[in-house]
Amino acid sequence: MYELFVETIGWIASILIVGAFALNSFGKIASTSVSYQLANLIGGIFFVVNTIYHQAYPSALVNVVWVFIAISALLKSKK
Repeated sequence: MYELFVETIGWIASILIVGAFALNSFGKIASTSVSYQLANLIGGIFFVVNTIYHQAYPSALVNVVWVFIAISALLKSKK
């Protein structure tokens, strides 16, 4: 049951991050928009869970950094 949950959020993370990147690349959302940063934040958190479960620690570290970047961008946009 837990494995299915981890795999599902891994796929959701992929969709969120690649989807946000695609929408930004095609000019549909700005990289400074809250929706773009939230997609990266949630996707990054989901990837952290997924990669730690799979013991893919280098990828987990990248996604922890990804999450901190998204949090920083969201905080900056609130100023």
